[in-house]
Amino acid sequence: MTNLGYGESPRWHDGRLWFCNWTMQEIIVIDTGGKIENTIKLPFTSFPFSIDWLGDGRLIIISASDQPLLRMEPNGSLVPQADLSSLHVKTWNEIVIDGRGNIYINGEDIIALVNPDGSVQKVADGISFPNGMIVTNDHSSLVIAESYGRRLTAFDINMDGSLTNRRIWAGLKDGAPDGICMDAEGAIWYGDVPNKRCVRVREGGEVLQVINLEKGCFACALGGTNKKTLFMTVAEWRGFEKMFDGKLTGEVLAADVSVKGVK
Repeated sequence: MTNLGYGESPRWHDGRLWFCNWTMQEIIVIDTGGKIENTIKLPFTSFPFSIDWLGDGRLIIISASDQPLLRMEPNGSLVPQADLSSLHVKTWNEIVIDGRGNIYINGEDIIALVNPDGSVQKVADGISFPNGMIVTNDHSSLVIAESYGRRLTAFDINMDGSLTNRRIWAGLKDGAPDGICMDAEGAIWYGDVPNKRCVRVREGGEVLQVINLEKGCFACALGGTNKKTLFMTVAEWRGFEKMFDGKLTGEVLAADVSVKGVK
């Protein structure tokens, strides 16, 4: 798929690929051939924004708008999920929801937790440009990409949803991790914008595979009929000051990989 703004937050859900089309204020749903099945126009201006789903199938959107955390009801209406104002964060970025309904969101230099009862708390700080997040396949840990820190950082998830045992999951040397996803072997793929590539690493930092690209890779997701398709959202990066210049260089690319995803 071509002629996008900046594709971000790709998710394989319900047999289709969903992603956020930054600068165009929309969520796009496509099949494996790139055919658009649905486009959700957001009723507000927001940059950035990200998506995930509750266990009951309702879509959750985190954004930098005046109503940062929203839930989409079955009729398509958007309603507040929780009040984040107590955290005093201006720009939220990424979201991931675990199997117990805990919503983890990041922005500025923190990770916040929205509990199933709607209460909100900060669970980590000092994150060096927080970006992609995943919950591991066994639901025991959360991993976050620290783009400026050139590392993937892991935390244990406690029964109450709090995070402990902070540690470096993988130091990336020359890597600048953006969006991430985990495969069935527990390795992580990360998009890398400045180095124009998507990289698969195991815990500890060993590089297992590199897919070199012609544009910066902002994020990735595993899906497809056998879950062995790596979807990559790419675009030409010309700096924040040129993001809204109207040039649509974004694309969704797909590559066959040997290890499937888990969702």
